Amino acid sequence: MDFPDMLASSIHDIKNSLSLISNTLSDLTTNADNHFADSRQVNLLQHEVLRVNNNLVHLLTLYKLGNNGLMIDIRAHNVEELLEEVVASNQAVCTALGIDLRYQCDPTLSGYFDFELMRSVIESSIGNAQRYARKQILLTANHEDNYLVIRIEDDGTGFPAALLELPKESEYAISIMQFSGRTRLGLLFAYKIAQLHHVNDRTGHIQLRNRRTLPGGCFELWLP
Repeated sequence: MDFPDMLASSIHDIKNSLSLISNTLSDLTTNADNHFADSRQVNLLQHEVLRVNNNLVHLLTLYKLGNNGLMIDIRAHNVEELLEEVVASNQAVCTALGIDLRYQCDPTLSGYFDFELMRSVIESSIGNAQRYARKQILLTANHEDNYLVIRIEDDGTGFPAALLELPKESEYAISIMQFSGRTRLGLLFAYKIAQLHHVNDRTGHIQLRNRRTLPGGCFELWLP
């Protein structure tokens, strides 16, 4: 076993341990017999555990992608079901942080994508937005220019100008890794996953902007 394989195996073991910790925290907080002096601290601890776990998932996925070992399952899905699921799984942490997390989507809107990979991308973006949002995070989805566009917005200070100016084409992955911000792994993951979704000459991509509906950053995921 070479070093990359050993590293991937170690990451997998760590991820399993973190999942156990996260599940234990969930059991503790949902048990009515348990009383905490500050339940907000427990929720924030669970948030950090999930954030680290998500980063490990991203690393493993990128490793599998680089070794042609990633299996994807692209099929038709109801978009509202996806957004409803990710909002529900992140609601407790946002409540603890004093952030209003909500989504807006036509109940009949559908798209073709790998459900679990898209969930991971959106949850990663929500996790980033939680660090910068003041009071609001908004998820929206609609069809634009023959693409399904999913947006995650916040009311924070927005993305730094240097990040908005990164190239959008083949050099994007290299530029992301050279960027000094803490969001680079999540963005690289989102970029790679979006590229796996393509129809004829149209390929999925991501886009960053500021001050769309809310005054902060806006992460956009475009899927053909």
